[in-house]
Amino acid sequence: QVHLVESGGGSVQAGGSLRLSCAASGSIYHINRMGWYRQAPGKSRELVAAVAVGDSTNYADSVKGRFTISRDNAKNTVYLQMNSVKPDDTAVYYCNLGGVTTPGGYYDNYWGQGTQVTVSS
Repeated sequence: QVHLVESGGGSVQAGGSLRLSCAASGSIYHINRMGWYRQAPGKSRELVAAVAVGDSTNYADSVKGRFTISRDNAKNTVYLQMNSVKPDDTAVYYCNLGGVTTPGGYYDNYWGQGTQVTVSS
């Protein structure tokens, strides 16, 4: 089974930077899309950023110009570089894999356990 390990979360001051990592382990042939979602208290989960196999990216308007997503296909790892963070960025961030091909078959989605990011003002 595919397993995701998220790291890099924590507490930072407004204006600071943070780098999230998500490494997928297990027997994986291909991952079509890798991304990060977040959910703040009292709010629904929303897409933060995603990157496809062709390195095309998609960002939420609220993070454009501040966050950068990238992937290392050899390591099955996706990164989210968070710069100029704001208190509104405070949320639980979830790693997501879309379109995963494994020896056991094809799977639409895998989710990480979530990592807390807290931005103090």
